[in-house]
Amino acid sequence: MTNSSQIKVWDPLVRFFHWSLVTAFIIAFITEDELLSIHSWAGYLILGLLLIRIIWGLIGTKYARFTDFVYSPSSILAFLKDTLNLRAKRYIGHNPAGGAMVIILIISLLLTSLSGILVLGAEEHIGPVAHWFSASNGYWGDFLEETHEFLANFTLLLVFIHVIGVLAESLIHKENLISAMWTGFKNNKNSEESS
Repeated sequence: MTNSSQIKVWDPLVRFFHWSLVTAFIIAFITEDELLSIHSWAGYLILGLLLIRIIWGLIGTKYARFTDFVYSPSSILAFLKDTLNLRAKRYIGHNPAGGAMVIILIISLLLTSLSGILVLGAEEHIGPVAHWFSASNGYWGDFLEETHEFLANFTLLLVFIHVIGVLAESLIHKENLISAMWTGFKNNKNSEESS
């Protein structure tokens, strides 16, 4: 139940996407080589979730759309500077740094997922691109596996930066952003909202 002091920000699809992506990434990361089938299915789930989110970013609700949270590099840098000085403006939806992180995470996760599909084809000779590597001598498998591993670790680094950003923003504005991603609601107080 909500009151007039709260505003609906994150729709059910955004929240489902976010927490499903978190779960799938954790599963994919911890299963790695030991449980290849589970690892692969988690990767396919990540790819499917990303495709849904990209579509929703084009046609979804106000705060889910890319047009609401893609900012210029100068706006992002100014926001980060203000954040370091503990005077960043509050945004109802994603702030400039948060919006940039969403885009970077989507790209990183897409590259990680696609490189994983290539690894499956090159090393295990299974999956949708296995036929591309039927005559391969093993070089591609090693190269692609190293690339996939690098991208997965880079994505994990981005996740840590994202969590630090969420915690910093929560402290600066005295607002529980993790709770907001569960409930969909944020406090409707002194907001600075960009058009």
